Amino acid sequence: MTVPYYRFRLSHITLGCVMALAAPPALAFSPAGQDIDYQTGDEEFEGYYVAANGDSKGSVLIVHDWDGLDDYERQRADMLAKQGFDAFAVDLYGTGNRPQSLENKQAATQRLYEDRERMRSLTQAGMEAALSEGMNSSSVILGYCFGGTVALEMARANSLDNIAGYASFHGGLDTPEGQSYDADIAPIFIAHGGSDQIVSLEDVATVSATLEEANVNYEVGIYSGAPHAFSVFGSDRYEEQADQRSWATFSAWLESRTD
Repeated sequence: MTVPYYRFRLSHITLGCVMALAAPPALAFSPAGQDIDYQTGDEEFEGYYVAANGDSKGSVLIVHDWDGLDDYERQRADMLAKQGFDAFAVDLYGTGNRPQSLENKQAATQRLYEDRERMRSLTQAGMEAALSEGMNSSSVILGYCFGGTVALEMARANSLDNIAGYASFHGGLDTPEGQSYDADIAPIFIAHGGSDQIVSLEDVATVSATLEEANVNYEVGIYSGAPHAFSVFGSDRYEEQADQRSWATFSAWLESRTD
């Protein structure tokens, strides 16, 4: 696969995400947690943290879509807290950088796609901020669309301690040249829409074969009739049945990571 084609595919993936996020939220939402300011180097970031209801079973680090951290990630974090998990939504763009235009969203993600070291280091910085807030040290990294791509990037890097698993919802599945999966990484969960026209079923088959060959513990859920970004509340691509089923399956998988 040539580099120009690889970059086109990444832009194509993120284009689907912004189309899904164009609609306003379906319901009013009042966050249960709090926004957290943190710093790495001389850059400022703003994440979101919510502690588990009751004793923590573990934690989830949420990586946002290409529009940056917003109420979608906050709502997912609050859902996880109700299920007994600490949750921290990381910020990979920087305080105040929540791009609105198509061009700015493409630029924000492309910067990180072209600088994988920065992508990984900013994710790690978010994890460190979360731990400093008291988040449970046993963590799953969960991402949506662009964030799903980041979750699998972190799986291949396998550089963080106490990671219990990696989860990608309708994320990019390509493996960049020079990268690979190792058998000793934590289990991987992938949720994919059967009608996704951005990330194909062939892509799912390819990454499944790659993970199988590497002897990685993985699980893939394919949800019929679900388009790309099917889990985004309030969007014109939201597919309720696929969202509910994938969340239930993910929740059971998540519970298994803390047994």
